[in-house]
Amino acid sequence: MHFEANKTYHIYNRSNETVFFDNKNYLYFLSKFNKLIVPYSHILSWCLMPNHFHFLIVAKSEGCQLINEKHRPNVQQLSKNFGTLLSSYTRAINKAHNRKGKLFAHNTQAKCLNDKFNNGNFLINCFHYIHQNPIRAELCSNMKDWEYSSFLDYAGLRNGKLANKELAYEMINFDKDNFDAQSEILIEESKVKGML
Repeated sequence: MHFEANKTYHIYNRSNETVFFDNKNYLYFLSKFNKLIVPYSHILSWCLMPNHFHFLIVAKSEGCQLINEKHRPNVQQLSKNFGTLLSSYTRAINKAHNRKGKLFAHNTQAKCLNDKFNNGNFLINCFHYIHQNPIRAELCSNMKDWEYSSFLDYAGLRNGKLANKELAYEMINFDKDNFDAQSEILIEESKVKGML
C-alpha cells in the first residue's frame, strides 16, 4: 500500500473465514487499530464484520514517511503499521483458537478516492456504504443494532473517539440533523464500484 498525505483512502480486507469470533476479538482489534493506525491517519468511518473490515481514512504526513528497515527499506509508516496490525491480530487469534497460518486470505486494499473519484458523491457513498455493510450481510435490519461501526457515533448513540467526526462533517456533505434518514438510503454497489 502506498499513501499520500491528506488523501482519502478506503481500506478493506476480507477473509474466506471468520476473523472476529466474539466481542473480545472486535475490541482487541480496535484497540490495536487505535494504537497503530490512528496516530498516522484520521478515521472518517469504519465497520468491522465477522469476516472483513472497512475503514475510510485520511492519511497524515507522519503516516506517509518512509521508515528505514533492513528487510524493507522503502516502506511507509502507515503501510508497515497495517501489516503489524494484521499479523499481531492473526497471532492472537491463532493462539486463542489453536490454529496456524494466515487469517486474512487477501492483501489489504487501499483505494485512493481523490485520484479516480474527485467528487463528493463518491466520498459520501463510500461513507454510507461502509456503515450499511451489516444490513447487506443480513446481520441486522437496522444499522443501530450493529455495534462494530462508527454509525452509532454519528447517530449520537455512542460517544466513540475513533472516528474524527468534525473532519468528516467538514469533508462529507451530509446533514447532521437528518443523518439517520440519509443513512437509510441503501447505496448500490454500482455507485461505489472502483472503490472496492
